[in-house]
Amino acid sequence: MTAHQRTDRPARRTARPGARRLALTALAASAALLLAACGGATEADRKGSADHGGTPSATAGGNPAPGPVGDTDVRFAQMMIPHHQQALEMARLADGRAADPEVKKLVAAIKQAQDPEIQRMRAWLKAWGKPESAGAMPGMDHGSGSMDHGSGAGGHGSGMSGMMSDEDMKALKAAKGRAFDRAFATMMIAHHRGAIDMAKDEQRRGRNATAKKLADDVVRGQAAEVAELTALLDRL
Repeated sequence: MTAHQRTDRPARRTARPGARRLALTALAASAALLLAACGGATEADRKGSADHGGTPSATAGGNPAPGPVGDTDVRFAQMMIPHHQQALEMARLADGRAADPEVKKLVAAIKQAQDPEIQRMRAWLKAWGKPESAGAMPGMDHGSGSMDHGSGAGGHGSGMSGMMSDEDMKALKAAKGRAFDRAFATMMIAHHRGAIDMAKDEQRRGRNATAKKLADDVVRGQAAEVAELTALLDRL
């Protein structure tokens, strides 16, 4: 028995390394398959993300208004920013002065829509390498282009379609209650119509698809508000 046991033991010792090597080989193969499967899933996820427009370059740090850009697109952004800023200034004057609930509702809608649009247009100009200020441009002077209508509720045009003069803004600031509501509605109708004119010019002559889309939104949204303000004036 002792001799038999001595001959078995070496056989078992020599078999163990081979079995161990087989086990390690199988484990390595399984790990390789697992890594390949994970890598394939990750690549599929990347492709799926790209197919749905989720590529990082398209959403983070990319041009917010890609594609061709013309002078009309640049002018539209440069002029619409101060135009929107004045609308927001008029809307802020409603705090503590407006009396009609419909006026207050429209004021909230103007604030909600126009401030984000200002930020979007600023981002466009930065991406296009253009200044925010338009400076002296055709249409900014009285009687010198399609952008100038000499309009303002008080008849003192600022050179940009629908903009209120300093006198208009002072009169609005001095009004309160029903008088403010009527003045606000009258001035905002003129202001919105000016923005609609500018947006229609962009629709006709602009080249950039993103800018033209915003122009569409301005025409649609502000035309609806003009209708509401006109109906409001009829009952005030």
